[in-house]
Amino acid sequence: MFEKFFRLAENKTTIRTEVLAGLTTFMTMAYILAVNPSILSATGMDRNALFTATALAALIGTLVMALYAKLPFALAPGMGLNAFFAFTVVLGMGHSWQFALTAVFIEGIIFILLTAFNIRELIINSIPMNMKHAVSAGIGLFIAFIGLQNAGVIVNNDAVLVGLGSIKTPTVIVALLGVIITGVLLAKKVKGALLIGIFAATLIGIPFGITVLPDGNLVSLPPSIAPIFFQFEFHNIFTLDMLVVVFTFLFVDMFDTVGTLVGVSDKAGMLSPEGKVPRAKQALFADAIGTTAGAMLGTSTVTTYVESASGVAEGGRTGLTALSVAGLFVLALFLAPIFLMIPAAATAPVLFLVGLFMMSPILKINLDDFTEAIPAFFTIIMMPLSYSIAEGIVFGMLSYVLLKVFTGKHREVTPVMYVLAVLFIVSFFAK
Repeated sequence: MFEKFFRLAENKTTIRTEVLAGLTTFMTMAYILAVNPSILSATGMDRNALFTATALAALIGTLVMALYAKLPFALAPGMGLNAFFAFTVVLGMGHSWQFALTAVFIEGIIFILLTAFNIRELIINSIPMNMKHAVSAGIGLFIAFIGLQNAGVIVNNDAVLVGLGSIKTPTVIVALLGVIITGVLLAKKVKGALLIGIFAATLIGIPFGITVLPDGNLVSLPPSIAPIFFQFEFHNIFTLDMLVVVFTFLFVDMFDTVGTLVGVSDKAGMLSPEGKVPRAKQALFADAIGTTAGAMLGTSTVTTYVESASGVAEGGRTGLTALSVAGLFVLALFLAPIFLMIPAAATAPVLFLVGLFMMSPILKINLDDFTEAIPAFFTIIMMPLSYSIAEGIVFGMLSYVLLKVFTGKHREVTPVMYVLAVLFIVSFFAK
């Protein structure tokens, strides 16, 4: 059944590889089950209800990706977007969390319409090939940076923004040992090296006090979502503040998702010769449906996860990888203590090494033509430095258009790119 539906042989993969890839992806993104409720509860939302809403929203979005798009990508409430929801819209602008949920719901509806009319797919296809390679490399640096931060290897430093953390810190020791162990397994071509590395680092973390073993029942019913379910303020739909908030959600989510789909597809060798993401429209529907359903359940914007790259690195090539992730989100609802036991220090090595894997498309970038090389470099460097895939794409695409225009190569720029450049400039002044 799986062979026929997902065309495993055609994609040169097996059920074992796909399931292992799904498990690896889930382990690298399972932190969202703890982090998202922590961030959104700062608004006054019920933290226990948020756990269930987070898992259900991820389950719905990932199922659509698995069964409709048939791609090996997982979805969940997006980092950055949840922080904007809590700390800007609610705590900063003074709106209620119900107002913010309404904005996310409207965003999801708009995305469904934009996807139905192929507008989002048109944007993906308008990105030049060199830029697509740069997006993959930029995401590689970005997720490696996230991994190093999660483990405390890189820390905030007032003098130079970032600096090296204390090597004596247990989290740093566990993370670096995890990199070495996983690196050795990769060098020896051991199947499941990334997943084995996560388990090894988790075990090493026990004597260091990093891994906290579950206390009490390992199995429990998921908390009710009643306190946050379908909590909307429809009377505020036509306000200026709602317009601003919805536009921001749309803008950031649009290019986060586009960047992730392009970057991970490029690394997996799934892009067509013309640079198109396979079944992009279906993949974008998964994101839009996940966001709409997530808002109804009571959580922030759902987006395609860059950690999907870890599953792709393990050989995941079809929707069976995503289906495996979805199944694990179901288990997580009832086995939360077990899944939440894995510390950030244990997943950090995988993020770091997947960052390395994502860098390989940089070899395909034309560095001799500066109208291609500079935008590509902007894209790569701005993602980790601005802590945003979207901002990296904005800087890269805007510089691409300007350099082509001012060097007489304007015919190489598509009409869609010109429109996007204008929108980017407007967004800069709107901030």
